[in-house]
Amino acid sequence: MNIVELNEKYSIPGVIELSNGAGGLPVISISNQYATAMIALHGAHVLSYHPKGEKDLLWLSEKSAFEEGKPIRGGIPVCFPWFGPAADTLLPQHGFARLTNWEVGEIVVLENGASKIKLQLHHTPATISMWPFEFSAAMTIIVGKKLEVSLAVINTGDKAFTYSDALHTYFNISDLSKISIDGLRMSNYYDGFGTEEKQQEETLLVIAKEENRRYVNHTANCFIYDTGYNRKIRVAKTGSKVTVVWNPGAETAKKIADMGDDEYKTFICVEAANTYDDLITLEPGQQFTMSTTINVE
Repeated sequence: MNIVELNEKYSIPGVIELSNGAGGLPVISISNQYATAMIALHGAHVLSYHPKGEKDLLWLSEKSAFEEGKPIRGGIPVCFPWFGPAADTLLPQHGFARLTNWEVGEIVVLENGASKIKLQLHHTPATISMWPFEFSAAMTIIVGKKLEVSLAVINTGDKAFTYSDALHTYFNISDLSKISIDGLRMSNYYDGFGTEEKQQEETLLVIAKEENRRYVNHTANCFIYDTGYNRKIRVAKTGSKVTVVWNPGAETAKKIADMGDDEYKTFICVEAANTYDDLITLEPGQQFTMSTTINVE
């Protein structure tokens, strides 16, 4: 279905429009009483969530590629069916879901005026060549007073499979030096993919260098305090026991092609994930859902 047909079928005058966005990638634009938002069909990727009276809660790199087969840098990338590097180094980092065009399943306005978008992805010969399992995945995005994003995966095949995933959220901040993160005190974590388990004793995490922390057995809400923008962002989740906090810092940012040298100062990633020992195994017919909900308090 081309963009004209999609718009004819799913647009809602004054609220939802489908069009070709940056790089010609199809995008869904939402504007309701609560917020504006943009979602790319490429990767089922939430690009923007802009509550009324606030700055955008999500960050996008000015150097991001908007091309078929390439990941978008920023917003909420969907990592599936693996998180991080694949066992086979020829396969894409963070899986194929963020590199694939998803289908529109449903677009509706809810009774409270929020907008609900459901996007779907199913196994194909191309996905089976990378990950030999049959599945159906759905991204459900609700744009209202809060942004609610969920990834549901169903095993549609005849054999069990195990996967890891993440909703790799990039938050828009005033400056890295002006934020702190609450909700992680006394939580155990690993640095990157290291094997030494550590514990955070501080009440607030301050980002003063490159950080890639994977907090395990963590299900609590996190709060991003941003004194520059004078706001507190609440980050909640379900279906995940791993919380990832990532910022590349100055030196690593220079090595990332689709990120400006100084752009690391204006985002922080706080992610719901299933990784390390928190992998998901589904028997045939089983389903699992992970979600994240963000809002300004």
